[in-house]
Amino acid sequence: MAASLVFRLHDRGPQLVREVLLERGWKEYDKRKREDRDWNLYWRRSEFHSSEYHSLLPWQRLNHHPKTAGITRKDSLVRNLRRMKATFGSALYNFSPTTFILPNEYTSFLAEYNKLLPNRERSVCWICKPVDLSRGRGIFLFRDIKDLVYNCSVVVQRYISNPLLISGYKFDLRIYVCVKSFNPLTVYIHQEALVRFATEKYNLSSLSNVFAHLTNTSINKRGPFYKAQKGQVGSGCKWTMSKFRYFLQNQNINEPFLWQRINNIVTLTLLSITPSVPDCPNCVELFGFDILIDTKFKPWLLEVNHSPSLTLDCQTDLSVKKGLISDLVDLMNYTPIDGLRYKAYQTQRNVQTSFNANISTPVPSLPKLKDSNFQQKNEKSSKHEKTKRHLPPIETLHWILGSYSKTNVVKTGLSSRQMKYAPQVTNRDDAETQDEMENEVSSSVLGTQGKRSTFRPSTDSWRLPDIYRKRQRLHVQEVKPPIGQHVPPIRAGGFIRTFPFNPATLKASRVKLDVPVVLQELQKLTARVASGRLEETTGEGEEEDEDCFDSLLWGPEDPPLLSQWFNTKT
Repeated sequence: MAASLVFRLHDRGPQLVREVLLERGWKEYDKRKREDRDWNLYWRRSEFHSSEYHSLLPWQRLNHHPKTAGITRKDSLVRNLRRMKATFGSALYNFSPTTFILPNEYTSFLAEYNKLLPNRERSVCWICKPVDLSRGRGIFLFRDIKDLVYNCSVVVQRYISNPLLISGYKFDLRIYVCVKSFNPLTVYIHQEALVRFATEKYNLSSLSNVFAHLTNTSINKRGPFYKAQKGQVGSGCKWTMSKFRYFLQNQNINEPFLWQRINNIVTLTLLSITPSVPDCPNCVELFGFDILIDTKFKPWLLEVNHSPSLTLDCQTDLSVKKGLISDLVDLMNYTPIDGLRYKAYQTQRNVQTSFNANISTPVPSLPKLKDSNFQQKNEKSSKHEKTKRHLPPIETLHWILGSYSKTNVVKTGLSSRQMKYAPQVTNRDDAETQDEMENEVSSSVLGTQGKRSTFRPSTDSWRLPDIYRKRQRLHVQEVKPPIGQHVPPIRAGGFIRTFPFNPATLKASRVKLDVPVVLQELQKLTARVASGRLEETTGEGEEEDEDCFDSLLWGPEDPPLLSQWFNTKT
């Protein structure tokens, strides 16, 4: 019987994650019964400490990438989108309303406010939000600058006063986005989402009525009309995305174009922080993108949520979020070998003792050099040096880590005086030095402890014997499998891969993210979807792996292949 996977929850929540994992046969981590590293998934609402990222073992996953506050904190999001807009133009980065960060940008805000004042347009409203609060806390609307009162850092944003309404009620979309990796950037968007409604009819004459202007469930579930029937909206304050698609069918719009524009918002926003997020392949991140659609069916980004709510306030929540979490676990790529974490962990703890001790069990050893003169010379010199720890053989590494591990070590081209160890480590940093690569094979992969360390890789890592150090250099080469092996799955349950979406974006994100190429490809795809021109794909001439690459268009109930709109050879 296969060993169970183990999950660990911070502060005993969220309950939905616990229920989904227990139903899938997982076991919950109990620190009284299990050792410190005996878990596969650690889930928490807040960010992890940097030490927790550095000490990850191959079978472990975290539910947050490091340093993503660049889009989840409101003021940082403003700065990053503003920087991208200045660099790549407003034609692309035109999906965020005019925003100012106060108090630092109060003078700039005042100038903009005064510029609009002579127009006497009652529709010019502003919305003020604390930079680090969620669930609608501290948000208010105003027209007159005299009503702008704040006691913390805030963003003041021009209010989108022409939202699309359903039966007179304002709504927005909570889109669930999974970033499986930032290096290379790999993004999935879930087919299901929440449509969140205000519970009182939209009215610009009453800016203080939060039940008419804010769509946060935490606010509207306390409103007087939450349970009342509200036209097409019905009772409560939520729809599923499936129900919203049905509504769009009667709106006489280019529906695929709307979905693609929302997809673009997600990709363009993530591009603003991708180069600055540290490489951590054993992490995934679930973001909540809040999108508002105006009367012209233009989507706007309101904010990006870190740890979107997984509470179940109604049946709609259950139907959307339970499948969402189950599909997210599928994206984590757990395999049966990950269930052996404890055995591998015990082996990793004792591996130094095992290799230094005189044990009866035969253990594969490093091959001996064939040149006897070279060996004898180094045997003499080694008498006056301390004994070095030897890197375990390839066979032993694979036994510890398993063939499905994120990190595999491969042996290539053994000659009489030379052995090459070629680490194939997902998402390697281009700027890595040779010493760092050696340490990654020894320290990051094995996590072997030094005399004073527990589970962190020490700087005194596994070393090859001295005979390789004096006369021969250790050659570390990157193994580059065919591009087909780098292509992420096209979907996992309801999660649709939205980036990379064609061979050009796959290539542009494999080593160092080439943002201009990505933006060019996005523009080409968006123009083709906007035109509504479908192209039949016959598969002829698609002999190379790159040509076989395809993606689905996120959004429609039955997602079509992007190749129907986008000819990658043009």
